[in-house]
Amino acid sequence: MTAQSSIENRKSKFAQFWPLIKPSQSGLLLATGIAGYMSAHTTPSFPLLLMMSASLFLAIGGSTIMNMWWDQDIDAKMKRTQKRPAASGELTRTEVFRVGMAISILGIGWAVAVNPLYGFVVFLGWFFDVIVYTLWLKRRTCWSIVWGGISGAMPILAGRVLAVGEIEIIGLLLAGAVLFWIPTHTLTFSIKFADDYNAAGIPTFPSTYGLDTTRAVIALSSIIAAASIGVAGVMIGVQAGILRLLIVLSSGLLLLSFATVFRPSERINFSLFKYASLYMLISMILLSI
Repeated sequence: MTAQSSIENRKSKFAQFWPLIKPSQSGLLLATGIAGYMSAHTTPSFPLLLMMSASLFLAIGGSTIMNMWWDQDIDAKMKRTQKRPAASGELTRTEVFRVGMAISILGIGWAVAVNPLYGFVVFLGWFFDVIVYTLWLKRRTCWSIVWGGISGAMPILAGRVLAVGEIEIIGLLLAGAVLFWIPTHTLTFSIKFADDYNAAGIPTFPSTYGLDTTRAVIALSSIIAAASIGVAGVMIGVQAGILRLLIVLSSGLLLLSFATVFRPSERINFSLFKYASLYMLISMILLSI
């Protein structure tokens, strides 16, 4: 094998593995971690911020690849996921497992080396996502999303812990905001792709409790998420102008959430799904200023 062909082969493998980390989702979770760190409003250590970002991204990406490894069979049954490299057979299950574990160990190990408490929180995020949510509960109960939500809340808590050196109320409020934002995102997703989840035999809130209850849970979760971000913003001491922007953003989230309850439609459901991600990203940026 020539050097050129070897380079091309490595590029090909990277192109196959890259979608497995769900770059948009992992990037958003990383943004919450950075926001958690910056929310302390102390003079940031850029080398520390860089190490945090790298270790956190690796841990998040590793856990996502491990999800793909375990869910290879059900991903192959769903139209929206059956073309993923793991589900389509482009990558073997062994390859996915080895890379997922290697990246996970590297990310968590690096996090522990940066700061033991920060590393412990990062590990908890990985554990709740891979072991509790994916391996244990996802195929058994729709309530698995609670544990998936806890794992999604760990990056912002980890960032805050690294900045302040402890687990305190502001960090828990920020984590709570992400925890209750996640149902707004995932439950609208489960409504939109209900046929896919049914084909794969995955229990969801719509299939277990019906659409009306699911929409009510979405609305309630949105209220709690918006309130948590607002209270955290006040306790952090964000400027009045930024707080007003957070209120405007939260109002949009609440309006769309209530619209899914009182005027449900596929268009409103999809709008909420898209807005929820944008809301969280912009809120994280504002809390970091």
